[in-house]
Amino acid sequence: MGSNSQIRSNPALIHIVLYQPEIPPNTGNIIRLAANTGARLHLIEPLGFNLDEKSVRRAGLDYHELSQVQSWKSWEQFTNESDVQRLLAFTTKATLDYSQACYQAGDGLLFGPETRGLPADIRDALPEAQRLRIPMQPNSRSLNLSNSVAIGLYEALRQTGFTGLT
Repeated sequence: MGSNSQIRSNPALIHIVLYQPEIPPNTGNIIRLAANTGARLHLIEPLGFNLDEKSVRRAGLDYHELSQVQSWKSWEQFTNESDVQRLLAFTTKATLDYSQACYQAGDGLLFGPETRGLPADIRDALPEAQRLRIPMQPNSRSLNLSNSVAIGLYEALRQTGFTGLT
C-alpha cells in the first residue's frame, strides 16, 4: 500500500471510497474489482479488520499487488489530501437513482460501513444530486457492499467510456 505521496492518480479513473468498512471479504472482493477495472480504492480508517487478514487475502486473491489501495487515518485526512474531484455517496437515504447521475472522470464513489451506512453528517454535507440510491424492493434494508460498489462502479465506467478497459 502506498503512502499519500507515492500514489498519483490517473485523472481519467474512478475512485472507490469505503468509509470504515467492517467485513474483510467485502473489502477483498472490492480490491479485486479495483484491480480489474483500474479504479483506485480509498479506505477510511478505522477499519473493522486488518488488511493482512486471511479472509481479505482470500477474497482479493493475488490482486492486492495489482490494485491501487490507499488507507487514510481519518475522514478529515481523506477530504484534505486526496485527489478525488467529486464525491457521490451511495445511500438508501437518497432519492436519485445511481443511473440518473452524470459520472465524470475523477469521481469518488463513497460507501459507508456495512452495518450502519454513511454517518448523517457526511451524507448530508453533500448536495442532494450527489447522494445516490440503488433501487430495491420496498422492504429491503440494503445490498451487500461489494455488490453495491460493483453496480455503481460499472455505471460510472460505462458513462466515462470504459477508459483503459478492453
